[in-house]
Amino acid sequence: MNTTPAPTPTPAPTPFPSPSPDRIPTQQDISREIDAQSEEYRRGGATRHHPARDYPPYRSSALRHPHRPPLAVHDPEAVELSGPVFGVTDVTALDADLTRGGAGEPLGERMTVTGRVLDRDGRPVRGQLVEVWQANAAGRYAHLLDQHPAPLDPHFTGAGRCLTDDDGTYRFTTIRPGAYPWRNHTNAWRPAHIHFSLFGSAFTQRLVTQMYFPGDPLFAYDPILQSVTDEAARARLVAAYDHDLTSPEHALGYRWDIVLDGPAATWIEEGR
Repeated sequence: MNTTPAPTPTPAPTPFPSPSPDRIPTQQDISREIDAQSEEYRRGGATRHHPARDYPPYRSSALRHPHRPPLAVHDPEAVELSGPVFGVTDVTALDADLTRGGAGEPLGERMTVTGRVLDRDGRPVRGQLVEVWQANAAGRYAHLLDQHPAPLDPHFTGAGRCLTDDDGTYRFTTIRPGAYPWRNHTNAWRPAHIHFSLFGSAFTQRLVTQMYFPGDPLFAYDPILQSVTDEAARARLVAAYDHDLTSPEHALGYRWDIVLDGPAATWIEEGR
């Protein structure tokens, strides 16, 4: 009989020192965590299009993500929720132009953002309510909770909506949002982005995501964007500049399609 004891497994080395709980992590701490998460994903082998709900560099996700499976709620009134929040008669062409919400012109780089909402087979999704909200050109939201010491723009509310047409196309006129700090860690800044919300055929069918702009130097430092660990899925969140869409002496053009399902699906902030 072989009585040699089995060797004790060597614990995996810690890829980075965790910040002590009594201090706020620095960007260097967060960047090391992002790199470690990316390396773990690459070693895993399986493609994951959507991020983990408890992505450690995104610090508040540890407190906000669900820890238990969802419960089925049997509400007899739910069957009546058969449409989006706003019907066709409530959405006008002016709602899609965020530059016309005030008494004057908002400050910033005017742009057109358009694209198609598609299903997994590339078919257009018609009549979908698409809502957007964003910071102004200085990186501040028109919201009481936003205390970032950047100027508010009295001519820009940062919110708009439209319905997709028969080709599944949405279209907004707006200004390019600025980056802003968000206190996830020391010197944390969010890349410029626009929030998108889509309603399906019922009120309970809502998807929320974010669109980014090409070439932003903050991409590598942002744990929200980097929580999408698959590079191909992350790249689908970045709009493409389209010069043919650009209006002479008026607005630059960006194109961004949203795919609702399948292997080419756009990342959705599920469970956040």
